[in-house]
Amino acid sequence: MTEVLMTAEFKKQLEERLADLKINGRPAAAEQIRVAREFGDLSENAEYDIAKEEQAKLEAEIMDIEAKLRNAVIIEEKAKSDTVDFGSKVKIQDMYGKEFEYTIVGSSESDPVKGKMSNESPIGKAVMGKKKGEQVTVIAPVGNIFYKIIKIS
Repeated sequence: MTEVLMTAEFKKQLEERLADLKINGRPAAAEQIRVAREFGDLSENAEYDIAKEEQAKLEAEIMDIEAKLRNAVIIEEKAKSDTVDFGSKVKIQDMYGKEFEYTIVGSSESDPVKGKMSNESPIGKAVMGKKKGEQVTVIAPVGNIFYKIIKIS
């Protein structure tokens, strides 16, 4: 796995999630399997199959979080900068005058609905390294979309 860029805050959230899965999730999954076994023949026991699938999902999430933490590269928030960089909050305006505000984060932390845009997304790539007032072009399936950088903080 390659480097996983993330903020210190996101790393802390992953560590808390991992601890919760190990402390609470694993015992709950084991109990679910134990209860399902009591329903009888395992070859025809849907509850047992479901419990085993849930346990597999839990273990996959644990492995995924551990891999991300193992390869984490914490990007420190920089002092005020005049260019868009990892951790910057950037306000952009589209060609119709609609404004959007995003914080540039790593791909594992991305959540556009919450205003967190991946530095690897088309918009993230377009604004990285740019300054306030610059116009950027985002290549999208519907054609090129133009944005102007209004504010960087």
